[in-house]
Amino acid sequence: MEVQGRIKMVGETQTFGSNGFRKREVVITTEEQYPQHILVEFVQDKTDLLNSYQVGQQVKISINLRGRDWVNPQGETKYFNSIQGWRIEALQAEASGENMPPVPPADAFEPAGDLKEGDHDDLPF
Repeated sequence: MEVQGRIKMVGETQTFGSNGFRKREVVITTEEQYPQHILVEFVQDKTDLLNSYQVGQQVKISINLRGRDWVNPQGETKYFNSIQGWRIEALQAEASGENMPPVPPADAFEPAGDLKEGDHDDLPF
């Protein structure tokens, strides 16, 4: 699965436990009618993938959904979900028009002067 959006926050790498488990989080904001702020975590060696990204960039992140259960001290089972990223890539800003080629002004085109009244156009409307 994939999720796209603009980076809102890139966290620092956190290390846990004696085995050195590493985790780093990024939040992206989707660009849709009701924008969502999605937290994606990268773990172990994948934390380094975020080094070259910064707030404001548009990205596409390949993700896996993860789920686990936990039994609390009262014996109740609780379920937790996480979104784990395994690839991230920068997107070009197509929507903003930054990479669009310039459109020449209308006066750069010459009108067709060799049309004859007898010529018919074959447009269907």
